[in-house]
Amino acid sequence: EAVGLYNLGQSCCLNSLLQVFFMNIRFTRILRRITVPPSPGQRRSNVPYQMLLLLEKMQCGKCKAVGPTDLACCLSEHRVKLFVQHDAAQLFLTLWNLLKKQMKNPELVAELSDLYTICIQEHLACQKCSFEIKSNSTMLTLPLPVLDANSHRLKTLEDSLQYFFHPEELTGQNMCFCQQCGRKTTFLQSMKLVHPPQTLTLHLKRFCFERSFRTHKLSHSLPFPQELDLREVLTEDQCLADDSEKATWQYELFAVVAHSGSTSCGHYCAYIRSLTDCKWYCFNDSEVCQVSWDDVKCTYGHSNLYWRETAYLLFYMKKHPQ
Repeated sequence: EAVGLYNLGQSCCLNSLLQVFFMNIRFTRILRRITVPPSPGQRRSNVPYQMLLLLEKMQCGKCKAVGPTDLACCLSEHRVKLFVQHDAAQLFLTLWNLLKKQMKNPELVAELSDLYTICIQEHLACQKCSFEIKSNSTMLTLPLPVLDANSHRLKTLEDSLQYFFHPEELTGQNMCFCQQCGRKTTFLQSMKLVHPPQTLTLHLKRFCFERSFRTHKLSHSLPFPQELDLREVLTEDQCLADDSEKATWQYELFAVVAHSGSTSCGHYCAYIRSLTDCKWYCFNDSEVCQVSWDDVKCTYGHSNLYWRETAYLLFYMKKHPQ
């Protein structure tokens, strides 16, 4: 049975992300195999171990909700501030880095990376000659724009994905130095998807900076599908994989971390599809309830409902993992 987490004081962001981690069976299989630190001090400051203790407390207890106090204190030792508003995308990256750093078993670290890490290739090509640069890199999330370069609203998640991988011409102040031309020239910058992970995390860039240096929330509607086939969304030029690799690029929506309110006064909750009974649940701190897909669709966003919940992080899980 799903168990909630008490809000310790502006800890809704942490609670939502923890629920997304814990409801992912593939993640908990990794977490259960960690090496227990030998000393009490090391155990108190070890994030994977404290997450494991919290998971066991949630599963073994008879309460409808438990308090993540020990884990929160552990995170504070690693400079994660308590009692402040966090950005879910940034906190997700912080938790991931702490997990990866403190898991001593290389095999578990590799499994964790395979579960969440996105492999891409960046390509830079000079438009004056044949000089080009290719570099491989990894990302934890794909930061997807919700507006195009002309500030026009992108209409669907598929549009955002295509726009993210669309080539961009670097001109003017953005020109790059070409070793072959010996001067700054116009370059064409593009990214290709090499290997998406078992759990694909998409970050909708709902918060943007205005000229007044204030952060503004973009609340307009951006529908996202329950099933996502990257082969149908991305073109051949936006991928770098063979057919056998692409055959596994079919995903099903697993979780949505939604934000309500403004940038200065907001709240997070998580909508998660249980992998055991395939039903959707809303995790709102200590309150957990079953919901419908129509409830999840309410997080698409709406321009005239600024304070309503708006999807911020989307977690898709492979339908047919290798």
